Amino acid sequence: MSATVSPLAPKSYPDMPVLRGLRMATAAAGIKYKNRTDVLLMVFDEPASVAGVFTRSKCPSAPVDFCRANLGNGRARAVVVNSGNANAFTGVKGRAATELTAKSASEAVGCDMGEIFLASTGVIGEPLDATKFAGVLGEMHEGAKGDFWLEAAKAIMTTDTYPKVATRTAEIGGVTVTINGIAKGAGMIAPDMATMLSFVATDADIAPAALQALLSAGVGPTFNSVTVDSDTSTSDTLLLFATGKAEGQVRVETAEDPRLSSFRAALNDLLKDLALQVVRDGEGARKMVEVTVTGAETDLAAKRIALSIANSPLVKTAVAGEDANWGRIVMAVGKSGEMADRDLLAIWFGDVRVAVNGERDAGYSEAAATAVMQQEDIPVRVDIGLGEGCATVWTCDLTKEYVAINGDYRS
Repeated sequence: MSATVSPLAPKSYPDMPVLRGLRMATAAAGIKYKNRTDVLLMVFDEPASVAGVFTRSKCPSAPVDFCRANLGNGRARAVVVNSGNANAFTGVKGRAATELTAKSASEAVGCDMGEIFLASTGVIGEPLDATKFAGVLGEMHEGAKGDFWLEAAKAIMTTDTYPKVATRTAEIGGVTVTINGIAKGAGMIAPDMATMLSFVATDADIAPAALQALLSAGVGPTFNSVTVDSDTSTSDTLLLFATGKAEGQVRVETAEDPRLSSFRAALNDLLKDLALQVVRDGEGARKMVEVTVTGAETDLAAKRIALSIANSPLVKTAVAGEDANWGRIVMAVGKSGEMADRDLLAIWFGDVRVAVNGERDAGYSEAAATAVMQQEDIPVRVDIGLGEGCATVWTCDLTKEYVAINGDYRS
């Protein structure tokens, strides 16, 4: 964990309510650092519905393979998460580590290995000694408690400077249900299905297929619309669990059920909250940038253009230097590979239009544009002028601190 907390960190944390049917415990197993909490166990008293989305990386970690294999069962009794080692690119040893962890967890909880889910975060390529924490899972299971969300979020941090938690309530058929979530991530963030690690749970009673449909749709405008450094992790995992323990709750079988409208909105809002907390903790970040693209050929084209802008090192360093260098936005639009017409382009920093119809705005004010760049939160808008496609993505600036953190990450 970085010594200084990001200036973009939340000023306070929400009170995270206990979620019926779910208990948690943490431990310090010495996976990478001594005396640092690095293992999290989430236990469901009875099998919970589970949905998941994972990295699209072609070099996924062993835990991602393990979760994918178990997801089809649709049931979860426990999740084991470790930080300090990603258990990625670890070959046969990596698979052996997941087997040992799952076996130990299933014995501790008293369930089938097909009901265990695993996630790991940290260094890639280092074999993970799962014996370090396999032996403590029994004690963790006995000591697990419901009021433990903030501690759980702390246990999965690596270069994060603050724990990421969020909670929402919704109504399903007149019954109030709760959704809680935690996430971790600060670098190697360009999620492609999910963010590095995030775990969301609800006491609603929703069938696995419906839960999966809700989650798959929910990640598009949230976790898949944030980027810190354009690098997609090997370990991206987002799991959603439903314990079904809300009092008076009737089971919902399909995502099309009209009773899910309030839940869907609350879930999407929570996913966005967690995703933006990840961006606001981007390694070395001092500013958050919201990039909105309108007037593209399609929504997908708009998103690709927005990501081209958000991932540009030149755009991000200009933001870090509070330089209203809108020419770099023009560059990023032009290289995106999507249709654009130079002479139709318009660009805004905040409410200040800096360029229009393919040239600098006649009323351009360097002072007004610079004032926007001096803010902590910077909105950038680009209108392509070709169609109806639109998209918004979020990123952060690229500072010397990012280079410092990643220059000696393994030491």
